[in-house]
Amino acid sequence: MSAISELSQLRRGGGKRGQRERPKDTKAALVFLAPWLLGLILVTVLPILASLYLSFTKYDLFNAPEWIGLDNYVRMAQDPRLAASLGVTFVYVLVGVPLAMAAALGVALLLDKGLRGLAFYRSMFYLPSLLGSSVAVAILWKQIFGVDGIVNQFLAIFGIEGPGWISNPDTALSTIILLSVWGFGAPMVIFLAGLRQIPVMYYEAASVDGAGPVRQFFSITLPLLSPIVFFNLVLSMIGAFQAFTQAFIISGGSGGPSDSTLFYTLYLYQKGFTAFDMGYASAMAWLLVAIIAGFTAVNFALSKLWVFYDD
Repeated sequence: MSAISELSQLRRGGGKRGQRERPKDTKAALVFLAPWLLGLILVTVLPILASLYLSFTKYDLFNAPEWIGLDNYVRMAQDPRLAASLGVTFVYVLVGVPLAMAAALGVALLLDKGLRGLAFYRSMFYLPSLLGSSVAVAILWKQIFGVDGIVNQFLAIFGIEGPGWISNPDTALSTIILLSVWGFGAPMVIFLAGLRQIPVMYYEAASVDGAGPVRQFFSITLPLLSPIVFFNLVLSMIGAFQAFTQAFIISGGSGGPSDSTLFYTLYLYQKGFTAFDMGYASAMAWLLVAIIAGFTAVNFALSKLWVFYDD
């Protein structure tokens, strides 16, 4: 009885003591959160607000911003190079993302078969995703698909004279898309983790009913993996819209032949840091935010039709 009474007293007193110590806990939490909050405000919030203000100004980095209202946005509607950069970017996103997703899922299905040395293969396939957006890999890719690159040297063995893959406007964008597909490691690891969560009993029951591997894939694997597919799709699409390094290095910052690799982010860079039209570049950045938000919203709206959850 004494232990019960002491426990009840602790419970009655614990509330008061907890109320007295709560301000101290709040202060301690704020102290630990202060560096993150300070970074959030100084590095993220303030630059975002500044870019929103600059998008309504004429600003060249050297003189004070001059308020011009919606002129930058009107200029964007009349800019043919901006329209061309949007077209290149949309092709890159709508072609590169599905191909990378398909490659990631295909390799994940192979690795899910219980291969020996799985950790080694998983690391090897994941490594390109760590290097795919680096300057070194972009330079290497430029050498591989150059006029005297490895690809053309290989074709020369069979008497085929390969074109300048990067200097040809018909193939320049394809080489960059191929580079994005090559870096499928990150979604592959996520797919592999999702495949490991699918109960084996579903496949055993389907086998008993006579379902083959293809039927099992479309009736079991894809529906149960659809949340993972949706997650990878959204992240990959957002990352594809922000692609910059590959196009900048491979095209030398010019946008390639006939602007065939003029990504939207590359054109934004040219306007902001080459032409020093920072107000116009800020307006372009906000247009990119709106485009990404729109595509993401569409993905979430359509996900109700094909993404299935346990509940």
